[in-house]
Amino acid sequence: MKIVDLIKRDMVVPALQATDKRAILEELAAYMASRHPRIERTALAKVLVEREQLASTAIGEGVAIPHGKLASVGEIVACLGRATAGVEFDSMDGQPTYLFFVLVAPDSSTGAHLKALARISRVFKDPEFRRRLLAAPDGEAMYTVVAEEDAKY
Repeated sequence: MKIVDLIKRDMVVPALQATDKRAILEELAAYMASRHPRIERTALAKVLVEREQLASTAIGEGVAIPHGKLASVGEIVACLGRATAGVEFDSMDGQPTYLFFVLVAPDSSTGAHLKALARISRVFKDPEFRRRLLAAPDGEAMYTVVAEEDAKY
């Protein structure tokens, strides 16, 4: 499974404005809903917030992978967001989170959803990849960094 199979060029937010966990999730949900006709902003925000209440999706080293399931989507939908100032996200390492990779899967998805989470967490473990994403000047450049990294595997 390739990350570029999950994320479209227009699903990259290079400058998230929110400054706290809940607001980041709501901003990402609003962005995804504005670009995907089958995603309802309020429903997605609720799913993402409820998942965060179970345990933080911040995996450390400045990365979080908020995720959830919605009956309205027919395939996995993804979005990459960047908060240049960093946000307190209850990360495992106690550090701010800068990069947010949101995954929304259909209710019926299990295997593909878990494979996608594993793939994303593996790719985001690479410090050079994270550095390049943080240094990218805009969303198009961020997408290019993802595509280049994806091509290595």
